[in-house]
Amino acid sequence: MSSEENGEPLYKRIKADILAQVRSGKLRPGTTIPGEVELAEGYGCARMTVNRAIRELAGEGVLERRKRAGTRVAPFSGHSALLDIPRIDQEISKLGCKVGYRLIRRREEPARGDIARALEVAEGAPVLAIVCLHLADGTPFQLEKRWISLAAAPGARGEPFERQGPNQWLLDNVPWSSVEHEVAAIAAEAADARALGLSPGAPVLQITRVTRDGARAITLARLLHPGESYRLQARASAV
Repeated sequence: MSSEENGEPLYKRIKADILAQVRSGKLRPGTTIPGEVELAEGYGCARMTVNRAIRELAGEGVLERRKRAGTRVAPFSGHSALLDIPRIDQEISKLGCKVGYRLIRRREEPARGDIARALEVAEGAPVLAIVCLHLADGTPFQLEKRWISLAAAPGARGEPFERQGPNQWLLDNVPWSSVEHEVAAIAAEAADARALGLSPGAPVLQITRVTRDGARAITLARLLHPGESYRLQARASAV
């Protein structure tokens, strides 16, 4: 196989394939990935092509390279909420808690106002609106309020989201290339406070996230966490 495929360097495809498996949860934190020789045979390329993909992923903190122990997916560090899109079930599991989920509302509706602008669709374009609650040991951990552009992710229309939240489904089924976050400390509105087991006006941390595939917006999410029980960290390094 050539070192390029469809005009793109092969190492970039290998890097994207590994990253997609990490993001989907197929490769979990701490999992040792196949060796460079095995990967090179699988992709039909030189070992140095695989080595470049692995080196870049290690430099970005996705993988850890260990002498005589192989390369593994970097352990969850709690800083990815701003730099990536974490799986909420994995976040809860990493705390040593039992994962819980409850669908509150799911309906198809026309996009209006802020929702249409965030998703960059015309007023009245169909979106799937979902409100669901994620629990840790039975205690509210995150209230997820999400709007999915059905033009960008038509498969969501057939998903009931009764057993699995849209966060996990989107990561497993819809490719994405970039994410934008906004974080704010706000006072919980009455309905949101009830869902989180809080008093109206209690402090909550709101993460607003727009996920894109190229220039197209896929989904808008507003994620609410009880202010006293959630810590958000971010870390970056110059390359």
